[in-house]
Amino acid sequence: MEDGETNMLENGGSWRPDQFIEEAIAGLNDTVGAGERVVCALSGGLDSTVVAFLLDRAIGERLVAIFVDHGMLRAGEAAEVSELCGQRLRGRFVRIDAGERFLKALRGVTEPEQKRKIIGAEFIKLFKEEALSLGDIAYLAQGTIRSDVVESGAGTKAAIKAHHNVGGLPEELGFKLIEPLRDLYKGRVRRVGEALGLPAAILRRQPFPGPGLAVRIIGEVTAEKVALLQSADAIFREEIAEVGLAEEIWQFFAVLTGVRAVGMKEGARHYGEVVALRAVISEDAMTAGWARLPFDLLQRASERITAEIAAVSRVVYDITAKPPGTIEWE
Repeated sequence: MEDGETNMLENGGSWRPDQFIEEAIAGLNDTVGAGERVVCALSGGLDSTVVAFLLDRAIGERLVAIFVDHGMLRAGEAAEVSELCGQRLRGRFVRIDAGERFLKALRGVTEPEQKRKIIGAEFIKLFKEEALSLGDIAYLAQGTIRSDVVESGAGTKAAIKAHHNVGGLPEELGFKLIEPLRDLYKGRVRRVGEALGLPAAILRRQPFPGPGLAVRIIGEVTAEKVALLQSADAIFREEIAEVGLAEEIWQFFAVLTGVRAVGMKEGARHYGEVVALRAVISEDAMTAGWARLPFDLLQRASERITAEIAAVSRVVYDITAKPPGTIEWE
């Protein structure tokens, strides 16, 4: 049993996703009045997608799912989310292409917590703008889970890092919040998603920070850096999948470190970017160990990243556990 999680117990303490779904739907129907509509904040990750499909079961066509594509998802994910939700949700699905807006808001910003707060604020502004244009909306639903609450310092704990969907919401938000997954850790969220019939590609999707690649780029975020990191991350993920380890590792990704180092390309001096690779094993994201990846896998990833991405001169591997580190670099 995951420490600190609110559990629904049955048959001697076993937790069942089907029971959770049944009770969550009953709770949503009790909360949302007849004829009232709910806007769901879709980030592209597992948590908010599960919330959307829970709401689909509960209120059907009265759900408006708003997916803000901030331009900082992993390669190919925005299209995947749009296809799934656009085809399967009974309510209205809205995709907002907001990449340029987020980059403009982040211009010149280097401090990690400021990035998170800016991105969170932009999310809320966009949702509110879109919802107001849709007419009378009573509720905002989002994919807050237990680890978000803990790391954001809810209650008596000191904040580790801010999550854009925990606290800090403007008082003038105008909607009542719905957070049906707030007491679940990631492992149980996956089980709920499986019981809801979500496809394997979504269920296997790794935990991904709400600010996306913005907090995997150390320093200022630019369109060029996002494109570079998407490419490096895609190569790393391809190499891990190729050897069949994608299902065994909790999370793996690339980080653009903001450091430059001397290297050699085509027999000449090259002063380029340093990319860090990160892979961890975990049960609930509250603690994590670094994954002992095969050396030949790391070698292939390094060779491909430095060969296929002209701006990169060096690749390093992060072997820090959580604690003392966190899974993300920012």
